[in-house]
Amino acid sequence: MTGRAFRAIGVRFLFAASLSAALPLARIVSVAAQQAPDRSKPPAAGPTPALTLPAVQKLTLANGLRVWVLEQHEVPLVQANLVVLSGASADLPGQFGAASMTAAMLDEGAAGKAALAVADGVEFLGAQLATSAGFDASVVRLSTPAAKLRESLDLLADVALRPDFPTEELERLRTERLTGLLQARDDPASLVGLAFPRLLFGPEHRYGTAAGGTEASLEALGAGELRAFHRSHYRPDNAVLIVVGDTTPAAVKPLLDARFGMWQADGPAAAPFPVRASPQPGKRQIYLVDKPGAAQSQIRIGLVGVARSTTDYIALDVLNTILGGSFTSRLNQNLREKNGYSYGASSRFDMRRAAGPFQAGAGVQTDKTAEALKEFFNELTGILTPIPADELAKARNYAALSYGGEFETTGQLAAKLEEMAVYGLPDDVFTRYVGAVQAVSAAELARVARQYLLLDRMAVVVVGDRAKIEAGIRATGLGPVTVVPMADVLK
Repeated sequence: MTGRAFRAIGVRFLFAASLSAALPLARIVSVAAQQAPDRSKPPAAGPTPALTLPAVQKLTLANGLRVWVLEQHEVPLVQANLVVLSGASADLPGQFGAASMTAAMLDEGAAGKAALAVADGVEFLGAQLATSAGFDASVVRLSTPAAKLRESLDLLADVALRPDFPTEELERLRTERLTGLLQARDDPASLVGLAFPRLLFGPEHRYGTAAGGTEASLEALGAGELRAFHRSHYRPDNAVLIVVGDTTPAAVKPLLDARFGMWQADGPAAAPFPVRASPQPGKRQIYLVDKPGAAQSQIRIGLVGVARSTTDYIALDVLNTILGGSFTSRLNQNLREKNGYSYGASSRFDMRRAAGPFQAGAGVQTDKTAEALKEFFNELTGILTPIPADELAKARNYAALSYGGEFETTGQLAAKLEEMAVYGLPDDVFTRYVGAVQAVSAAELARVARQYLLLDRMAVVVVGDRAKIEAGIRATGLGPVTVVPMADVLK
């Protein structure tokens, strides 16, 4: 075959291949042209998928310790969280910060092992261990490879049940916390976080002081007080051990029996120290805490909210999504997007065993403090009027469609079970959430807004440069202004 004939065959071959490739492409283009998407309006939202979770399998060890197991075998990890049903709300008067400091000291030396030895043991196993205390519970959280569960549970038991409270580590933590309180004096955002609950609840109410305590209470806490708190509250009859991940009840129960089955309460349980109900402010009051030279004014507006046990939990969740619980909320769209007064404005109901605070807030430009206060109250007033149907639908979809993202990891699942244990929630509380959110009506939102957002009784706390903002705040006429010395909200 000549070279010319060879090239001719090659050309015919390439033409045929190109034609055969082009024909399907032409058909695809034709079909696509016939099914061009309608871009004149956003696509309609489909049905909200239901949240399905594995069943929580509940066991009880011989000593009364409740164990909840939730199997998740997708990844070879296990999360084991020991939840003690006492937190900062159980602190005795004069010992505010005891629960928080007790939790912080658990891994600073346990079962005769120094803090560094405990940390090295955790790292060697490829695990993670953390301790914390909120107002309603104290928790020791362990994340471990499933293959190292046995050894990791040894560490969890040592830390939770046999802490040493070494003096040297206690003094180090005390110094760190006292230094943090000193630094708060120079940080308006930290300062308003301490000032708002103090001015709303008062210095005697436990919610009026941060969970970590005050300078005076921290100075008074010694190892004896922490051991007493641990002895009274870290007890098998006051705890739930939550296990989530790549294990089964049959596999994990013998491990827990060996490490927690011999745990016995030491003496009588502490008498409950109830957090009393706090009255609402008698009238709207503006408190100004002077921070000369502050680059921004920090604003917090709110009142006593509701307990986690409220039957209005779902409705309040949707209401707050609209008001300040999402990026597209009214507060953020107003103060950030429309007026540019702030990088972000938000609101939330802090629900605890007793009624915690509702608060809305933002850091705003100093020279726009008065204007920002007016806009806050414009939005708080506006949320009392009927919610438009499209805005309600968006809020319900936002809450429902984002909810599944809170259950993705073993750590997130364990945290949700913590919430169930601490607040005594029913087993189906999470699987019912999506349907309940989608059923919230505008009338229901109007009712809870009027019931819980009492505009004429809100406490308004502003931390900023008094010389630059006081006159403007008074000129708003939003309420009487009281100047509060910084020392009064820190002691």
